[in-house]
Amino acid sequence: MTATGPLSQAIRVLVVEDDPVAADAHQLYVGRVPGFAVAGVAHSRGEASRLLERTDIDLILLDLYLPDGHGLQLLRGLRAGGHQADVIAVTSARDLAVVREGVSLGVVQYVLKPFTFATLRDRLVRYAEFRAAAGEASGQDEVDRALGALRSPHPASLPKGLSAPTLEAVTRTLRASADGLTAAEAGIKTGISRITARRYLEHLVSNGRAERSPQYGQIGRPELQYRWISATR
Repeated sequence: MTATGPLSQAIRVLVVEDDPVAADAHQLYVGRVPGFAVAGVAHSRGEASRLLERTDIDLILLDLYLPDGHGLQLLRGLRAGGHQADVIAVTSARDLAVVREGVSLGVVQYVLKPFTFATLRDRLVRYAEFRAAAGEASGQDEVDRALGALRSPHPASLPKGLSAPTLEAVTRTLRASADGLTAAEAGIKTGISRITARRYLEHLVSNGRAERSPQYGQIGRPELQYRWISATR
């Protein structure tokens, strides 16, 4: 694998992702964050294990669903072999039992697909701050600050007029529709007006979680059809 960026002082990252398009996107994203460089890309658990045997890696961007085994199986093997690389799970997995197991194995961050460059950049910058903390803590406050670098200080705020429960309802409805929905259809399914539904759908589009395209009928202006983006592009 050809690494991007200078590796001498950068945090060396291994991208483990079975989807070639997503792997390319993750590699591109990492390369755009100062202080990080991609040292390798693996598309399977076995390929990742072989690469880790011959390459010094500081951080693994780990997809959990791999064609030859679960990502946590790879991580358990690494820990049993004494490998101390930190891990950011980049995955669509939302099972909190999996999240808890990952934390116990040393997963320091979770990034849910689909996500934007800004989301991953934020996680990488916070990880770099955490990694840069050195020396002996003077007390509990300093320990808390070091650990707090890994966590966002506040939940991402919504635009004025949008509520988290309604956004969750619209998101759930859109994800359940394989063929997508118009704003009118989303409104009917969630019990809100078409105009309100469109505001939430447009918010999902602006955050890279949904896409829209015109749907042409027999007469009149085309309607916008919204679809959930199931993987990082």
